[in-house]
Amino acid sequence: MTTAARRERLVAALGDRGLDGIFVTTLVNVRYLTGFTGSNGALLVPREGAPVFFTDGRYRDQAANELPDVEHVIDRDLAGAASPRMGSGTWGVETHTLSVDGHANLTSLAPGAALAPAGRVVEELRVVKDEEEIEHLRTACAISTKALEGLLAGPLVGRTERDIARDLENRMLDLGAEAIAFETILATGENSAIPHHSPTDRVLGNGEFMKADFGARVAGYHADCTRTVVLGTADDWQREIYGAVQESQAAGLDHFRDGAKVSDSDDAARASLDAAGWLHAFTTGLGHGVGLEIHEDPFIAARNTGKLVSRTVLTMEPGIYVPGRGGVRIEDTVLVTTGAPEVLTTMTKDLMEIG
Repeated sequence: MTTAARRERLVAALGDRGLDGIFVTTLVNVRYLTGFTGSNGALLVPREGAPVFFTDGRYRDQAANELPDVEHVIDRDLAGAASPRMGSGTWGVETHTLSVDGHANLTSLAPGAALAPAGRVVEELRVVKDEEEIEHLRTACAISTKALEGLLAGPLVGRTERDIARDLENRMLDLGAEAIAFETILATGENSAIPHHSPTDRVLGNGEFMKADFGARVAGYHADCTRTVVLGTADDWQREIYGAVQESQAAGLDHFRDGAKVSDSDDAARASLDAAGWLHAFTTGLGHGVGLEIHEDPFIAARNTGKLVSRTVLTMEPGIYVPGRGGVRIEDTVLVTTGAPEVLTTMTKDLMEIG
């Protein structure tokens, strides 16, 4: 789908909301609608007429290359340049990201326009991925899992968490990632019980869990994957909690289908952990959308009353965290389809005993 087609979908959505136009200031939404990858830009999209893109002089040439089909206005004061074009009518603004001062400034600059919350209208469009987006996500996921497989083939015991995390990140970059998707979580031993542990100089030892939560970024799209391995031979308690997490993830994934309630996957995964006697040790969210942001709509939760839609990409990431001892998380990036879900992070989820 072209960016022009995405803007057409947005215009249709504006009509449904009774808006005469929208001033898009959330940078990731601007990128989705235009392809612009710079750090300062905004987009004015009227229901009638052509859209206009605003940026400053640093990005004059970049904007001309990345969005040649949209009129450009070069002005450091984006709101000041856009407001005279609003005129009258009701214009949507992204109040969930626009600052209070920014909203007040825009109101004073465009006194003839009525400003109204646009809600997460662009984020809602971003939930359903087009073919180009899915291919970028597939590539990012393939790079991620290939990098981890290469890492696990080499020596690990005796190295530090920080060393291994940087090694994994460098492997993703060497395989073609434009960047890492987020700061790598590399946690070993008792640190693996900390869901979002930052790597330290702790040295890896035999008989420990090693948990890696990581991902590559390709063309702006993020992969998100977690695998937990045992360095050496697993003890019974490690096998028990690993098996419980594996079963929980499978239960949750079984509900990643077009038309299913979002809450169904949350219910199933949690029920599985409860049956195994480990629900009390699951302390994080169960999953989230992935795309131009590492965390985006929809979010898997019991309170989410929506339904899953085909071509949505989400994570499923149950875990068990036992303070002072260790923890397990298994996470995949997954494409919702009309049938069985397609797991994009295709690396094995069976317990790996390394070394």
